[in-house]
Amino acid sequence: MALSKIDGEIDNIDQEKYLRQATHYYCALEKPLKFGPAVDSLPDLISALHREFDANYVNIEMVNHLMLAYKSNPKEWRKYAKFDRYTYTRNLVDAGNGKFNLLILCWGEGHSSSVHDHADSHCFMKMLKGELREKRYRYPNRGGDEEQQQQQQQQDHQHINDHELVEIGDKPIPVNDVAYINDNLGLHRVENPSHTDTSVSLHLYCPPFDMCNIFQSNGKKIPAKVTFWSKYGVRNKANEQ
Repeated sequence: MALSKIDGEIDNIDQEKYLRQATHYYCALEKPLKFGPAVDSLPDLISALHREFDANYVNIEMVNHLMLAYKSNPKEWRKYAKFDRYTYTRNLVDAGNGKFNLLILCWGEGHSSSVHDHADSHCFMKMLKGELREKRYRYPNRGGDEEQQQQQQQQDHQHINDHELVEIGDKPIPVNDVAYINDNLGLHRVENPSHTDTSVSLHLYCPPFDMCNIFQSNGKKIPAKVTFWSKYGVRNKANEQ
C-alpha cells in the first residue's frame, strides 16, 4: 500500500476521533456568527460545508452558522423530499467527504422517531417546512461532566432510577431554526405534532454513522441500523443501506 494512502487513512481516523471527542465541549449552539459567510442557496450551503470539512479541524460553531444562515427554499430541496405513508423517511442529499453527511427527513402527520442517541456524533437539525417538537432525555447510566453529575445527584435525591428515561427538555423547532444535540447533552425524540400538515427537516451528522441506539421507557437500549429511504432524490430498494 502506498504511503500516501496510509497517511490518508490515518488522517481520516484522526479526524473521526477528533470529531467524536469534540462532542464533549459543545453545548447549546444558537446564534449565527457575527462575521460568518452568507449562504444564499442549498448548493451554496453544500459547497460551504465541503470547504469547512476539508480543513484539518472542523469548527462546529461555523457549521452551526452555515446551517442557520441558509433560508429554506422548497424549490431547492423538494426533489429530495420523499414521504412514506407510515413512517418518517431519511433521504440522503450529500454524502460529504467522509466527515459528514446531509439528509432531508420527511415527517407525515403525527410521525415521530423513537428515543435515540447519535453514536457520539454531532447532530444539527434545521427546519425547512412545518414544525417539529423535540423532547430530550438524560442519557441513562452514562458518565459525564460536572453538570451531569449534579443532575445525577439531584435525581438520586428524588429517588429516580438511573436506568429510566428522564425528560430534561421539550421545545418546538420552527422553520429556519436549528437544534443541536450530541450524546453528552442527552437523547432525544422528534415528533411532528401536527395531524394536518407535514414537516421537513435538514439534518447534518458529523461524523456519519450507520448504527445508533434506541431506548425504551425503562432505559434499555437496543442497537438499530439507520438506513436511507432515498439517495440524491432517487427512491430505490437498493438504497436502503
